[in-house]
Amino acid sequence: LDLILNSSVTVIGEVQLRIEQHLIANNGVNIENIKVVYSHPQALQQCSKFLESLPGIETIASYDTAGSVKYIRDNKFLHAAAIASRQAAEDNQMQILREEIEDNPENYTRFHIITKTAEIPDNADKTSIIFSMKNIPGALFKSLSVFALRDIDLLKIESRPMRGKRWKYLFYLDFAGTMREERCQNAIRHLEEITSFLKVLGSYKAAGD
Repeated sequence: LDLILNSSVTVIGEVQLRIEQHLIANNGVNIENIKVVYSHPQALQQCSKFLESLPGIETIASYDTAGSVKYIRDNKFLHAAAIASRQAAEDNQMQILREEIEDNPENYTRFHIITKTAEIPDNADKTSIIFSMKNIPGALFKSLSVFALRDIDLLKIESRPMRGKRWKYLFYLDFAGTMREERCQNAIRHLEEITSFLKVLGSYKAAGD
């Protein structure tokens, strides 16, 4: 998200992929030998129930899942494992100790398709934006009202802290409609009046369920 925020690319599509997590270790290592598990914080969280079933296991957060596998391989650890994809195990020629250890079998992650050119696909039906609010009373209510006033359905909204700015947040929002529609254009113009920052990421076709 930070990369998109600070670039001029446009979102023109999305795909949803099933995410399978596996416990990966160096060849010849048994699961009984594992004392430490490395992975990205999100992957560790997605596999929390499995990790709780392993007594005395220490978890260590790392930058990414595939990098955790490479780290274990490069250091030839015999008491450590990583949580990552099957592809990561194959790329590093390492063994999978346990398959599909994620807590939720319906674990899907959404990926955006981006391009350097600003364009709206003909079949687009969804738009994503990022904004931060001015420090005014009722800012969030006013921000969301610009869509309600125009009968625009909100599909998703989430917040995240702004880097280097204490108590300031960015809001990521998806809504039904495209920037070709006058009502959506008017909503964004209205939103600009009550936000300190606003960026339209793009309009695109929503991925199927």
